[in-house]
Amino acid sequence: SDTGLLSQVQLLIIDEVHLLNEDRGAVIEAIVARTFRFQETSGNYVRVLGLSATLPNYGDVAQFLRVNERNTFHFGDEYRPIPLERTFIGIHADSYFQRVSRFNEMCYDKVWESVKAGHQVMVFVHSRADTAKTADALIKMAEEKEQISRFTGPAMEAKGYHESKFQMQKSRNQKVNGLFMKAFGMHHAGLLRQDRNVVEKAFLNGSIRVLCCTATLAWGVNLPARTVIIKGTDIYNAQKGGFDNLGILDVLQIFGRAGRPGLDTQGNATLITGHKTLDHYLRMLTHQAPIQSQFEKNLPNSLNAEIAMGNVTNEKEAADWLQYTYMFVRMYKTPQVYGITQADFEADPTLEKFRRKIIGVAADDIYRAKLIRKDNVKHNANYNSTDLGRVAAKFYCTWQTVATFCSKDKFSVGLHENMDDASVLALFGRATEWEQLKVREDEIHELEAFAASKEICPVPIKGGVENVWGKVATLVQVYLSRQFVESFSLVSDTNYILQNASRLFRCMFEI
Repeated sequence: SDTGLLSQVQLLIIDEVHLLNEDRGAVIEAIVARTFRFQETSGNYVRVLGLSATLPNYGDVAQFLRVNERNTFHFGDEYRPIPLERTFIGIHADSYFQRVSRFNEMCYDKVWESVKAGHQVMVFVHSRADTAKTADALIKMAEEKEQISRFTGPAMEAKGYHESKFQMQKSRNQKVNGLFMKAFGMHHAGLLRQDRNVVEKAFLNGSIRVLCCTATLAWGVNLPARTVIIKGTDIYNAQKGGFDNLGILDVLQIFGRAGRPGLDTQGNATLITGHKTLDHYLRMLTHQAPIQSQFEKNLPNSLNAEIAMGNVTNEKEAADWLQYTYMFVRMYKTPQVYGITQADFEADPTLEKFRRKIIGVAADDIYRAKLIRKDNVKHNANYNSTDLGRVAAKFYCTWQTVATFCSKDKFSVGLHENMDDASVLALFGRATEWEQLKVREDEIHELEAFAASKEICPVPIKGGVENVWGKVATLVQVYLSRQFVESFSLVSDTNYILQNASRLFRCMFEI
């Protein structure tokens, strides 16, 4: 049972605990809250350890994890094994093309400075396509200035060069192989795992002098270099449908990759951004903004899980449960973020009324989605899970997804009897879990070819492949047909869909 599993846990280690600041952070809060509540009711003591390399308000997180001052350890820059030199460059440009050109020129100057001194460089960009574009632009400048031999010479003398070259030639990604011959590399989540491994090994043994990559490399792989450059700070935000500034935690994480312990005497980190945002980053790095809780956004899902498990049965218990979250700690530190006034504090020092209010809003959401039953007792509504709520919690589906699967309005028809396969797949593709997927221009031709083939996609694609749900329906069938996929981004997206498809289909089946 769920509680049987919890009683086995004696040590909980939360790595990268600063992810509390992101949407995924709500999961950390839910797990910690559940662990501490279970600890108090069962007497089963759990040791909790939180780790982070970029945590400005570590005291708040220590309070959330119930760590006393004696057991809170903070390591400042003085503990860094090698000193880090930071450079910030602001670029002013009138047009988009002028901006791209100036960014590339400034980036090349910094790359050349490091390469001619015999060091390796990592250039971080913010889209998969930009890794190859940036590498091509830097190679072109090196060739125009007749400096390319200073890149390829040291690469060919590297100890593992011939092994890396042999592995590169086996790769079916011609771009990766072509860049390697110029001592450059690219790395992003859209590459096949084996290609990423080969690129990482080639960079480690010195066969690649300049690696153009996305931020996933800074978070997921311990691959340091003497010089690290962040080229541009505009990052696409799918939820806003536009560009956002790169988060300060990402900047710090990338900067942390500069300098190799035991090999370098210092690290060099450079941020190249627009002139308008330069001041923003300088301020953020000198007065780091505290990380905030993102729990409120995901509160309906977490509340549904607690009700389904029987941990929360009424409004008061739900309000008490919130006291175990990081959001509760931040309510007292930054009340203005939650719209709490001084008068609220004076009237209600424990903020119980406010906690009940946000619980009421979340409960209304999952009640309308038919995930719970609740009575209208004035001061303490009782909550009971429905079969739908238990299914959502068990298969880790968002309440919006379950609501979509069960909707009966005229715009989107949910699950019903005698539903054809095309409609089931179209509905499956509308799950909120696929929100982060997007249809890229260079993928449409291949997706259309798949959808047109009766052998690959026997079930018709409703709405066409230019929509996310059409793309999802196509890739599910491509996988089931064991079809070879050409585009690397489609391979990556297929893997992501497969990781989540089983539980979502099972959820539909149970409903």
